[in-house]
Amino acid sequence: MSNCVIVGINWGDEGKGRMVDLLTEDYDIVIRYQGGGNAGHTVVNEKGRFALHLLPSGIFREGVVNILGNGVALDPENLWAEMSEVMSKGISLTPGNLKISERASLLMPWHRKLDELEEARLADRKYGSTKQGIAPFYADKYRKKTVLAGELRDRGRFFDRLEELLEWNNLILTGVYGAKPYTKDDIGKWFDSFCSKIAPFVCDTGGFLENARSEGKSILMEAQLGALRDIDFGIYPYTTSSNTTAAYAPIGSGLPSLRPDEVIGVVKAYSTCVGEGPFVCEMSGEEASALREAGAEYGAKTGRPRRVGPIDTVATGYGVGVQGATCLALTKLDVLSYMKSIPVCSAYTVNGRKTGRFPFPADLGGALPVIEELPGWNCDITGARYWEELPQEAKRYVEFIEKAVGCPIKYVSVGPERDSIIIRDL
Repeated sequence: MSNCVIVGINWGDEGKGRMVDLLTEDYDIVIRYQGGGNAGHTVVNEKGRFALHLLPSGIFREGVVNILGNGVALDPENLWAEMSEVMSKGISLTPGNLKISERASLLMPWHRKLDELEEARLADRKYGSTKQGIAPFYADKYRKKTVLAGELRDRGRFFDRLEELLEWNNLILTGVYGAKPYTKDDIGKWFDSFCSKIAPFVCDTGGFLENARSEGKSILMEAQLGALRDIDFGIYPYTTSSNTTAAYAPIGSGLPSLRPDEVIGVVKAYSTCVGEGPFVCEMSGEEASALREAGAEYGAKTGRPRRVGPIDTVATGYGVGVQGATCLALTKLDVLSYMKSIPVCSAYTVNGRKTGRFPFPADLGGALPVIEELPGWNCDITGARYWEELPQEAKRYVEFIEKAVGCPIKYVSVGPERDSIIIRDL
């Protein structure tokens, strides 16, 4: 049995869904173990192009069981919309190939409302939230003021629990923000429209995973966002509200005793960032616009233009260490083919001193990038399927990154399609 975690090395949007979709051929189970519907994994395969937000990216492989783990912010409304969209394109979703942990907490309608209200209150001090309710949800989870998915199987018990939560959240909505309170009727309609639809998929996924392990099944765990958005090790407070690290994977998946054999870190061949906060290597003007258009860098969930820059080996090296990556997948190398010379952020200057170490979050605002230029290859590489087929300049670029961040690059993506990949012998 082989257990693997696929994680983001940087700010998110690295192409994890693309790698999960590729690698699920070798796994029996795929688990989404943290985060919510506030980011997307784009998958392109023979079935079409999909932007997944909650569904595990293994959902397109026949015979693969997909699990939403207890660490996920389970939004029934967004999940059912996503399931409906996927099923409308001929993908079968049944309790046999999609399982929801009974221990996952529900993201309620008021969580999205609270997120929106708080961002509005902060105004120009906002965190850049996607307003999907993630921060209020995780705050409530750790205050023990959420409903578990297992309670969806008993409508009466669900509404017994709801009474207490309605009172608590309405106090905040009305007292702090002066907003309209939610009623039991509001939640009843929400329950019937969405919760009742996903209830048949809810089960004891912990027991399922224990049996799977005893049977020697292989398990792939899928993270959302990247190391720099981790609540503990990211650029706080410009982070998400969960642990995006591989170390959290066994806990959020539902089998804390699980031990990963491999951690594949996904990093883009250049840097992108959605949201607020310091982004040391950020490009601007026409240079940024050209890279953004070449890479179609717009948020899968929000459609927001992503901030872009050269690959940042300082941030990437930090992400490799935080994630404990055993190897890397470098995505979107083909996007850089238009550049005659390729910039790389190889160090920072902080307080007048050059450093290769990623600074404390509060020091990032004053950090300046140290840029090197590497020769471009100026030709189409999307047809390459073997390392030897890449131009020398492209190979040197990959090897430069590999050496700078201290981790081998096993996978090199040269296009969004499932087979647009080079797998190196390391």
